[in-house]
Amino acid sequence: MRWLLLSLLLLGSLSAAFAGEAAGGRVVKVLPLFLDVHGHEALSPSLYDRDAYQVYLRRHADQRSAIRFDVLWKAANTGEARLKLRVELRGLGPDGMPHQATLEQPVSPHFLRHWNSLTLGGGAYKDFGELVAWRVTLWSGEQCLGEQKSFLW
Repeated sequence: MRWLLLSLLLLGSLSAAFAGEAAGGRVVKVLPLFLDVHGHEALSPSLYDRDAYQVYLRRHADQRSAIRFDVLWKAANTGEARLKLRVELRGLGPDGMPHQATLEQPVSPHFLRHWNSLTLGGGAYKDFGELVAWRVTLWSGEQCLGEQKSFLW
């Protein structure tokens, strides 16, 4: 009986501790992928082929039509707050001048981790030029929950 009472007391205190946690989240992984003129990032489903084709696209800028950022993220205890993913890009345009671009996408909270894709394509990609650095952030309202950035950011 004493053991049962102690167990209930422990469970009650743990549930109270977890109920008071602040909203949290993080960007787990970011995969920047070039897309060819047909919108493909790879020629086959193989990860090796995808990596090899990405090297090819990196070397042949005329074969690229867009860049897509696949983002793995997770968030907890966000309640009714509006979540959004933001990708900030810095690049060197065709004119040799620095360029910046921002992509945003509203996302809904999920129980587990979740993938979303944000794409810079078309004329905006052609005007942007070569990608130099990027930063991906997860926002809950005006609060930044998580971030991942490239080395040169």
